[in-house]
Amino acid sequence: MKRLESQMVRRTGTVAGLLGLLALAGCGDDQPADDDAGSDTGSTGTGATSSGSSTSSGSSTSSGSSTSTATSTTGSSSSSTTSASTSTSSSTTETGDETATDTATGESSGTEGVPEEGLYFEPVSVPVTHEEKQTLRASARVWIDGEEHAIGYNTILRSGQEVDGSTFAVLVDQEGAPLLAEDGSAAVADSIDFASLIPVGDALYMVSHLESTPGAMYLTELSQDENGQLSPVSTAPIDFSGVHGLWIPCAGSVTPWGTHLGSEEYPPDARSYAEAEAVGDLPGGDRGMYRYYGLDITEESALEDVLEVFNPYWVGFPVEVTIAEGGTPSVAKHYAMGRVALELAYVMPDRQTAYVTDDGTNGGFYMFIADAAGDLSSGTLYAMRWEQTSADGEGGGSATAAWVQLGPAATDAEVSALLEGEDAVTFSDIFEVGDPENCPEDFTSVNTTAGHECLNLIDGMELAASRLETRRYAAYLGATTEFRKEEGMTFDPDAGVLYVAMSAIGNGMLDASSNDTGGPNHIRVEENLCGAVYALTVGADATLGSDYVVQDWSALVLGIPGEPDATLAEANDCSTEAIANPDNVTFLEDWGILVIGEDAGVEHQNDYIWSYDVAADELTRIETTPYGAETTSPYWYRNINGFGYLMSVVQHPYGESDKVTDADDMSTLWEDPSNARAYAGYVGPFPALD
Repeated sequence: MKRLESQMVRRTGTVAGLLGLLALAGCGDDQPADDDAGSDTGSTGTGATSSGSSTSSGSSTSSGSSTSTATSTTGSSSSSTTSASTSTSSSTTETGDETATDTATGESSGTEGVPEEGLYFEPVSVPVTHEEKQTLRASARVWIDGEEHAIGYNTILRSGQEVDGSTFAVLVDQEGAPLLAEDGSAAVADSIDFASLIPVGDALYMVSHLESTPGAMYLTELSQDENGQLSPVSTAPIDFSGVHGLWIPCAGSVTPWGTHLGSEEYPPDARSYAEAEAVGDLPGGDRGMYRYYGLDITEESALEDVLEVFNPYWVGFPVEVTIAEGGTPSVAKHYAMGRVALELAYVMPDRQTAYVTDDGTNGGFYMFIADAAGDLSSGTLYAMRWEQTSADGEGGGSATAAWVQLGPAATDAEVSALLEGEDAVTFSDIFEVGDPENCPEDFTSVNTTAGHECLNLIDGMELAASRLETRRYAAYLGATTEFRKEEGMTFDPDAGVLYVAMSAIGNGMLDASSNDTGGPNHIRVEENLCGAVYALTVGADATLGSDYVVQDWSALVLGIPGEPDATLAEANDCSTEAIANPDNVTFLEDWGILVIGEDAGVEHQNDYIWSYDVAADELTRIETTPYGAETTSPYWYRNINGFGYLMSVVQHPYGESDKVTDADDMSTLWEDPSNARAYAGYVGPFPALD
């Protein structure tokens, strides 16, 4: 029986070089880096196969098995434990091969103790052995209304893999020519992020992000066999030269009308370009993007050479990819939706209301209401103000939401016109800048990702400020820009709840932190560097003209700082029986299951994907990744030609310096670079779950 009435309960509750081309920091990292949560870059390695066992006894061991206690917290950083039936886990595991996965199962527990109603994944144990820590492991079985189904992790493609004469995940310039690595070979990005499945007529396509500078997307045609297995037929980069290229595409979503909606994260600070006097004054991380335009620069290069080929206001927007019959893609940047460190944009069921998350430190939360359903090219943009209802310093906190309109309604064309020609708008055309330590009365003090600033809007620049300096303008008008590591979103239409992952609770979210200097200090919650997932209720707002306006926030699932098991504590700063640094999320509609992917560093040595039963307040670990990898792109497809798929991308294996203990011998993992190739794949196939 489907869970047609979801319930909300206890809601308080290595290629790292490549001449700077690859942004392997991942969606979960700040740019520039901060000093608390997130992951560092810099290692490589291999994959292996194994299986583990899991129990629900509420404790962990170091003998190759571990508990799968259903643990979460509600409203505070303390642990609450929900008991679950004992089961022995088996897992589908992935090796370093580029082809199909192998399956290694443990002893079957049968269906004993599995309820006859609902959807339940077989748990995957905490990686304990060196072999397990090198392995991509996923649930081998799922029970749907008491019926057992075999599933597992299935690789579609790995970065660098050749398909019909074309190499997947090679970075290209604006002419479509491969960019080159230091050794003269084509630069392959192991930073695959969001990968969508898009049916078009009788064909099926995958659109994949390469989270790099320059960024890229690949269009891959897929075949689907009688058992639902997906295989690549052809693959090619999508041409973004008509929109000045693509910048660090992170997470994404699929619109209700079946298009791919991507992102551009951490756009350059346009103020640094307006005030630069030499190339050395520009952000060093931007240089990979200049190569997209055919420009290799050094410290001796002329600043004018950069400014002639690159405008920082060209990037930082939602990016929509439409695939026509026959497989021809077209791209559009939605300038009307605003420019931030875009994790992803998510369109609600009305096909008009969309939300935008803003990754990093001191980000905001935004809503866009389109003028017409199914068309994101024009509309009105809003920023949220957090009005706290929970006590200061209490858990993840709760708040009501107030909405601040940013500038006038606008079209993509109106904003795009500000970016072209000799009169293209610069930061200095939008804001005057004062001394933040002695801000004049007619200026406004703000604190955003750029830090504490003193700004004054130049007359007549409301449109430019709202769409090109969206975060600064939101703060200027009194909206909240204090969120830390705001990541993925998903929606439960039955409960009317939007879920938002916050990879870490810190910095501007704390009471009177240094990141609040000069700002309003709206958010005053308890620090939790393990992060949280928030539940946001939505409802009708006649004034704003939408039935999907966020009304309030509350922390739903929190990570638990500290690992009580001494063996696991050496490698994990957060409890391995709770989430750590939640990143992307997706929802199994009708079944009440929230899927949570992680982007952890020292918090969890290996990143996990969890199934969270909202009504039962119960977590089940359903996937673990190799050292240094990030789980990206968990995204649920309930029925594609009779099969369901949980997409799951494993980004840059061995590419981050997750905690490596003395017992974790990494020496052999550096020998074969192919081991560090990213995986684009899925858990499944499931039966269709309409």
